[in-house]
Amino acid sequence: QVQLVESGGGLVQAGGSLRLSCAASRRTFSSNAMGWFRQAPGKEREFVAVINWKGGTTYYADSVQGRFTISRDNAKNTVYLQMNSLQPEDSAVYYCAASTYSSATSYLNNYVYWGQGTQVTVSS
Repeated sequence: QVQLVESGGGLVQAGGSLRLSCAASRRTFSSNAMGWFRQAPGKEREFVAVINWKGGTTYYADSVQGRFTISRDNAKNTVYLQMNSLQPEDSAVYYCAASTYSSATSYLNNYVYWGQGTQVTVSS
């Protein structure tokens, strides 16, 4: 069982930055690809970014490419999402998730462990 706890959300003005963190409870988290997803009110949960188990491969949704950066520190069992140039359309609850695979995947169904989510609100 892997427990994930997100932090770092909050309220920010458009153009600002936030860094989300996701701490995992289990040391063997280092063998899982880790992803960030988000869900806005009335919308489906959508893929944001993923990083493979070693941290050498990352993928991003087109909507955040060039603005967001995912990284991980396996020694600290933590994955991060640096979000720059935030826009109101980035407002959502952000979830981190652990994949059943070590390679990067954007498919939501490949993720079995989820955090409780952290709210990000971007004001215009």
